[in-house]
Amino acid sequence: MGVYHPGENNETNVMEFILLGFPGTQYLQTVMFILFLIMYILTVFGNVSIIILVKTNRQLHTPMYFFLCNLSFLEVWYTTASIPKILAIFLGKSRSISFTGCILQLYFVFSFGSTEQFLLSVMAYDRYLAICHPLHYNTVMDLSSSGKLVFGSWLCGFLVVVIPALLISRLSFCGSSVINNFYCSIDSWIVLSCTDTYVIEIVSFVTAVIVIIGSCLITFLSYIYIISTILHTPSTKGRQKAFSTCSSHLAILIIWYGSTIFLFVKPSKQTSLEITKIVHVLSLIVVPLLNPFIYTLRNKEVKGALRNLLHWGCDNTLIVCLGERDIIR
Repeated sequence: MGVYHPGENNETNVMEFILLGFPGTQYLQTVMFILFLIMYILTVFGNVSIIILVKTNRQLHTPMYFFLCNLSFLEVWYTTASIPKILAIFLGKSRSISFTGCILQLYFVFSFGSTEQFLLSVMAYDRYLAICHPLHYNTVMDLSSSGKLVFGSWLCGFLVVVIPALLISRLSFCGSSVINNFYCSIDSWIVLSCTDTYVIEIVSFVTAVIVIIGSCLITFLSYIYIISTILHTPSTKGRQKAFSTCSSHLAILIIWYGSTIFLFVKPSKQTSLEITKIVHVLSLIVVPLLNPFIYTLRNKEVKGALRNLLHWGCDNTLIVCLGERDIIR
């Protein structure tokens, strides 16, 4: 259990919390540890590979791939802010987390999540310009403009969580320090607090509406215009290819926005945390795992860059092997 220091009015200064994680036998915990570890490794590997590929290939030095590179960088840190602790919980090594550690985890998880909301809307706007206004795209969206948009996304993502995090850090606790979740979320703190949480719930709700609903509207409006433009494309093959790409993008966006809206766009946080754990998994690890495959690895330019990279590697291997054969002779 947590360590307490008695204060006035039956309030306690919580020094640490206990994260329950997922219920189940040790065998189930081990299976889930292996599953989450594999997903985490694939997430990091996939996103880091995209960053390296974009950075090392000059053909990919365009605004679109600059946004995708930032998304990959973001996903690595978004998952790293929570998954290592989740893995430790599955192993039964350490379920405790300090008060400061819990606040920091909450701040970084929600800051990275908010940044992703803004970045996804920027990426959708970029695709809207490229498809619906191709003649003006290069003048409106150059590397300088894309850099400003990315910087704004990161800045707004980290600033918007400051007030909710400060309000949460001032909550008081009177009883249990057990968090019925696998990471520190806003809901968990509110459920445990014995003080009036009306203000923090309203602030969290308004913040979620502005960030999530605002981003969702921009993103899906952009895709509505994109789809409308595609419908007027004379080439049947071109329409089919464009719809294939858009459908995969929309599928991952529906999972992301659906899970975040379900989790955070609600007036009251005093709800059962059990029903939200699986949804948290979708937003924390499933979407970051799928993003590099959906947004990047399906692109023609990326496939070409990968083929060139593999071809270069095979040629170098062949040269080395021929050189060794000559030496042996």
